[in-house]
Amino acid sequence: MSVRTNEADLVCVSAGGQIVHSSFPGLPAEPYRLSAEGRPFLLPTFGGIVYNVSVGDRAFGWAADCIHPGVSIRGADDLKNRGLNVFACVGNEAVVMTGRAAGTRGVVTGKSGRFAEQLIVHFPRESRLLMAVGDAIVVRALGTGLKLADHPEIQLKGLSPRLLSALPTRLGNDGRLEVGVTATVPPHLVGAGAGLTSEGGSLHIQSSDKAELERFGLDDLRLGDVVAVADTDSRYNHGYLRGAMGIGVVGQGDGPRAGYGPGLTILLTAPDERLGAFEAAGTNIRTLLDLEP
Repeated sequence: MSVRTNEADLVCVSAGGQIVHSSFPGLPAEPYRLSAEGRPFLLPTFGGIVYNVSVGDRAFGWAADCIHPGVSIRGADDLKNRGLNVFACVGNEAVVMTGRAAGTRGVVTGKSGRFAEQLIVHFPRESRLLMAVGDAIVVRALGTGLKLADHPEIQLKGLSPRLLSALPTRLGNDGRLEVGVTATVPPHLVGAGAGLTSEGGSLHIQSSDKAELERFGLDDLRLGDVVAVADTDSRYNHGYLRGAMGIGVVGQGDGPRAGYGPGLTILLTAPDERLGAFEAAGTNIRTLLDLEP
């Protein structure tokens, strides 16, 4: 189903960043973190160039803490980085400007963090082998200001017109817009990110209770899966609100810390049951955007 938008009125602008090193902004002298059970651990975490994890791969089971698939980039300082994280949209094209991989084109697939925000970009595995920390990447940012002409109550967050047109959608019996998803996250499993701004960054699924993940069909999520978040209002901040819903994409992997699990990048949100979801197994941006492995 096609939806009417104001795409013709949008402005496409540049947003730039550099590839950051793994575990950005760096490891302290005592580099251990604590798991949900209180056990110290030392594992690769967000940032850097990840050579063997890509969009479409599993979100659980990696020996890592909230790993980002593909490449993570960040602006030169906090203010520039905020612009990159807010204005770049999932589905936007990214181009490598420097280094041995210059000219390579990728696609924005997620956003991460709150205090050390990063943008997650997919590039083909072979191209990643040529990249280096510090390589400059420009994102052709298009999507901020995107609106649905027939559903003004739905707010779009970091969603490119390209991805919007690729999402499976339909009208419910009550006329509300429904989006096809692989699973629905119940509100009691919403973790880190709740209460914070929904302009950029991520919202995590709590994953300490493995039985609860299995009960809601979340234990086999894949990076890039499109999911719904029930009773969660992400119009301005992420918070509990009965009847509200968010639709997001799994941008990063699971981790052993309490309150953390796969990180979601919210794309659509609305209150008062104005946004719905239906089961559409296999809905993943790897196939929706035809991403090269």
